[in-house]
Amino acid sequence: MAQFFIFSAALSGVLAVSFGAFGAHALKSRLDDYAMGIFETAVQYHFYHTLALLAVGLLAAGFPGINLLRSSGILFILGLVIFSGSLYLLSITGIRWLGAVTPLGGLAFIAGWACLGAASWKLAV
Repeated sequence: MAQFFIFSAALSGVLAVSFGAFGAHALKSRLDDYAMGIFETAVQYHFYHTLALLAVGLLAAGFPGINLLRSSGILFILGLVIFSGSLYLLSITGIRWLGAVTPLGGLAFIAGWACLGAASWKLAV
């Protein structure tokens, strides 16, 4: 599982840098300020949670028996897809109902952090 999370973090990092560059160079002149702000929020949270996913992978490598780390990693991946994915699509397409999906990704991020916090109690024992 640790290898999967580390690989997923690496792939997510590639995508975050690529989307950030795409937004800064290709979309800057095509999106209005509101849509660009949405896109930048997606990239920002994408980066934060890529690093969180990497941390989970590294912790899981050292502490393979802690199931809360597995839950945390899965929730971070779900959050990346749902939260950042819906914001990327919303900013580019303007499809407003995607904004209603975004909070589900935010909840996945929150739950992922909660699982990581709970796992920390097991690491200390």
